[in-house]
Amino acid sequence: MRRSAVALGLAVAALAACDERAPVRATLSVAETLAQGDTAGFARAVRPREFSFPADHGPHPEYRHEWWYFTGNVASESGGAQLGFQLTLFRTALRPEPSTLDSEWATSQVYMGHFALTDITGGRFQAFERFERGALGLAGARDGDSLRVWVGDWEAELVEAGAGAGGAGAEPWRVRAREGDAAVDLLLVPEGPVVLHGDHGLSRKGPEPGNASYYYSLPRMRAQGSVTVAGREIPVRGTAWLDREWGTSALGPELAGWDWFSLQFEDGAALMVYRLRRKDGGTDPFSAGTYVDPAGEVTRLDAGSFSLDAASTWTSPNGIRYPSGWRVRVPRAGLDLRVAPRFRAQELDLAFRYWEGAVAVEGTGPGGPVRGVGYVELTGYDDAAG
Repeated sequence: MRRSAVALGLAVAALAACDERAPVRATLSVAETLAQGDTAGFARAVRPREFSFPADHGPHPEYRHEWWYFTGNVASESGGAQLGFQLTLFRTALRPEPSTLDSEWATSQVYMGHFALTDITGGRFQAFERFERGALGLAGARDGDSLRVWVGDWEAELVEAGAGAGGAGAEPWRVRAREGDAAVDLLLVPEGPVVLHGDHGLSRKGPEPGNASYYYSLPRMRAQGSVTVAGREIPVRGTAWLDREWGTSALGPELAGWDWFSLQFEDGAALMVYRLRRKDGGTDPFSAGTYVDPAGEVTRLDAGSFSLDAASTWTSPNGIRYPSGWRVRVPRAGLDLRVAPRFRAQELDLAFRYWEGAVAVEGTGPGGPVRGVGYVELTGYDDAAG
């Protein structure tokens, strides 16, 4: 449930009228931005649907927003370099109908990308952002046999459509991005089928009809390729996670932000949970999650099925205090976990400030001790600080 992309997508919409390429500074509130916007005329996620792959890996322009969200933990062949990466590509529609302006620049679709690289071994974190309109080939999302999503030369493309070992939807992806002395070029091969979240893929965000999205993941992908750190290209292997979501939903005014966890265990299991945080400090009842056991059995989790308790905090250079280390318990799955950042300083200081980074996991599971890696996203912690 990558709601930060919704907020950031709305920022794209707000900025799309600007032709200047000046850097965007982090002065926008996630909660306030997500609570705004006219949704009239857009399709809504109101009931479960039949998913069709690989078509649903491609764009859904009738909905207001969607995203392709890749994260992963990789290491050099020798294990001497430990790295985390994030490549996220967002589409936002400014209006439900195509632009009627007589211009090659005209479009109703705008795109944004985030690329972040964590050099865990070297103690360095880099994050970059791009905005482009969906015109003149600057950015876009293409479906069909050549399915591809791109913002400039940051891209994710499906390869060998129909060749997924995990069934329909489990085709390999190639992701590429470069900025300055940082780059990723990775082949991501799913090791299992698509996992639908919520009610057969319908993820409700609130009690209102249509305040929902269609949401699925490929929670275990084998990553192989190269990562460039400080100009040095390093062959790597590891694991990755893909989140796909689209809809026309909004964040309720009572919500401050969210904590999202995607965890991959060495025994083959995976866990996704998110806590929607209320402004009064409570947990929203529409918080949810999904546990996939080592045999591939899927368990849906509601807000009462798990707990996330912060163990410590970290204060960023911007003065924002984030939780930094958690105890994660899922009694129904027999999980009692300790989750810790692999590097604390993983704050993205972009159009919105948020923390997203590589984490390590250890604890106990239904069969005994468990270990793993993953990614955590924290948003809305800067709103109280103004």
